[in-house]
Amino acid sequence: MNKAIMLQGTGSDVGKTVLVAGLCRLAANKGLSVRPFKPQNMSNNAAVADDGGEIGRAQWLQSLAARVPSSVHMNPVLLKPQTETGSQIIVQGRVWGQAKGRDYQRLKPQLLDFVMESYAAVGKDSDLVIVEGAGSPAEINLRAGDIANMGFATRAGVPVVLIGDIDRGGVIASLVGTHAILPEADRAMIAGYMINKFRGDVTLFDDGIKAVQGFTGWPCFGVVPWLKSAGRLPPEDSVVLERLARGKAGALRIAVPVLPRIANFDDLDPLRAEPDVDLVFVRPGERLPADAALVILPGSKSTIGDLQDLKAQGWDQEVLAHARRGGRVIGICGGYQMLGRTVRDPQGIEGNVLQERGLGLLDIETEMAPEKTVRNSTALSTEHDVALSGYEIHLGVTTGPDTARPSAIIDGRPDGAISADGMVIGTYLHGLFTSDAYRSKLLASFGISAEGTSYRQSVDTALDEIAGELETVLDRDWLNRLLG
Repeated sequence: MNKAIMLQGTGSDVGKTVLVAGLCRLAANKGLSVRPFKPQNMSNNAAVADDGGEIGRAQWLQSLAARVPSSVHMNPVLLKPQTETGSQIIVQGRVWGQAKGRDYQRLKPQLLDFVMESYAAVGKDSDLVIVEGAGSPAEINLRAGDIANMGFATRAGVPVVLIGDIDRGGVIASLVGTHAILPEADRAMIAGYMINKFRGDVTLFDDGIKAVQGFTGWPCFGVVPWLKSAGRLPPEDSVVLERLARGKAGALRIAVPVLPRIANFDDLDPLRAEPDVDLVFVRPGERLPADAALVILPGSKSTIGDLQDLKAQGWDQEVLAHARRGGRVIGICGGYQMLGRTVRDPQGIEGNVLQERGLGLLDIETEMAPEKTVRNSTALSTEHDVALSGYEIHLGVTTGPDTARPSAIIDGRPDGAISADGMVIGTYLHGLFTSDAYRSKLLASFGISAEGTSYRQSVDTALDEIAGELETVLDRDWLNRLLG
């Protein structure tokens, strides 16, 4: 391995994912062979890597930024929350086990060997590896056995750049507090810091830079402005759904109930990017908008648990009322399973509830099974006769009369179901809205003209714009040393 750098944050959601992606694209544009790496990720937004197996969706995006195939080694440990206290553990792309939070702390030393093995695999043919931390290194209560931040950095000997988010306030205290609380060996790994999400005149923070250096001795590698292009990238964490802006008045309204274990919600990003679509994420305690033309039930990490929450919110009756009014419904993966008559889990794979009545909008039923389907797929929409590409990550086998009307043909086999009146559709294929042709046909069926631009091209252009902006605002000497 030639060179590596690790971006850690003073907290979660400080923008590490976007900065790693931007630096990967910048390095790739300079002709370097660059790879992203995240030792441990916690997210139900997963992707299927090009070499098979699950990784965090963010690392898939970062591999796209680096212009290299994605690999399970880019995110060797992926935690997928199933309950408030427990997660499924994915190791190097495969299900490794399940654990509650306290139990997982005891497992981490075993997982570090997998992390180091994957780090070596990622760095084997790379000029540069850009590593993303998780949470904050100042969570010293979790330092013992850590594999996500300083535990990895000290083991691998990778220097750290600390990221502070000025938009949330208290950035000086966050940086200085991190310096104060870290043990000496961890503090010595930090080469410097960046300020992220700055709005306005950057010179107003000159005294802040002096103050941080006075307290810590750390150099500032740059003050990064609010990157508007980042809004065109798929978000990783479901907390982002709380902040997404509504579409313009008069647009086609599409409602999406936000359930506790929502998964792969980036399926919806191409619709959110359409100027004539108002994609409404309905939070707990809110009602589904009565004027919605389409309701989408997205993926779920725990179908039965989220189906129970759907009912607890009263959203089940509102979806049924929407369908009775002639509204259309699309269910993806777990959302597809919820649309059926019954979801059964006889082996208790998802939890203690072994069966739950579904919405009954499709004449199907699903039974959970231990074998997990994980694959990239090419498909054909039977509804609109256009090509699709996406991926499948799901448990369970779905059968029933409505599967005789499949919504797609995936790799030559039927998938999903369509109701007899054609108003309710279910599929296991994630990513169908990314197909520009499918999205255009879907919106046209509501009388809406799609923008006509390529969603994937829009993401790629956004990555180039972010890379260009980082090259402008980051410390020139530091960038030269990093990029050689």
